[in-house]
Amino acid sequence: MPLELFFALVIMIVLLIGSYTDLKTREVPDWVNFSFIISAVTIRGIWSVSSSDWSYIIDGIFGLVAGVALAYTMFYAGQWGGGDAKMMMGLGAMIGLQLDASSMLVSFLFNTFLVGAVYALAWGVAMVIKNWKAFKTQFTKLVSTRKVQLMRTILLISAAIMIVLTFFVKDSSVRILLAAFVALFVMTFYLWLFVRAIEKSCMLKMVPPEKLTEGDWIAKDVYVGKKRITGPKDLGISKEQIAELIRLKKKRKIKEILIKEGIPFVPSFLLAFIATWIWGNLFLLVL
Repeated sequence: MPLELFFALVIMIVLLIGSYTDLKTREVPDWVNFSFIISAVTIRGIWSVSSSDWSYIIDGIFGLVAGVALAYTMFYAGQWGGGDAKMMMGLGAMIGLQLDASSMLVSFLFNTFLVGAVYALAWGVAMVIKNWKAFKTQFTKLVSTRKVQLMRTILLISAAIMIVLTFFVKDSSVRILLAAFVALFVMTFYLWLFVRAIEKSCMLKMVPPEKLTEGDWIAKDVYVGKKRITGPKDLGISKEQIAELIRLKKKRKIKEILIKEGIPFVPSFLLAFIATWIWGNLFLLVL
């Protein structure tokens, strides 16, 4: 069996397991991710030794470094949870990195952002349909705030000015490009409102401390007296903080904690990998 096909089968199995647990419990067990990372490095190392070709392990290490860099960036930006970040590290190590726009890992990363955006939008629409009344209330409330109204006014004035400027452009292709930019500019603003309303209406819930799991995103700072226990800045609650909250609940000092449920993102990795295996880099394909 070719090495690339073997790696693809391992990746598919891991992503299927990760997608199932992410959809069911909103997390991927550490044993899955850490086993994946260790297996990737080990297999590439064994293959390099047996074939006397060190490019396999070098590509794996470069891929791991790229995965770590992207994972930490997305994690600290609050876009991915810890399980998503660790899964990306394993994928980087298993796929390996070659500095070529059409290489597997580069193509996969491009496709992850493209497929991930479509996946997140579809998931958001499904959540809106499921929680329509709550979403409508939050969206109306958000749009009516003075800050958003000011932003919308500035946006529409800027868009109107840019539309007028297009009439002074003789090149039709440039005119179309400017019009597309204006449309994208306006759509981005309303997409931001859409996402914010979803977060407030569909992704926040109160849970007792014993229901918390390591890495859960706390939506609001938790104070007991003047002592801060946990909050959004922690980028995921720790086991020690959960134990402290459970202890405080037993003392009847707290009852429930407001958390933010993230989108189970590992299934988008699975879809992006399938797309990469079949079509390669979707951006290059379109171009």
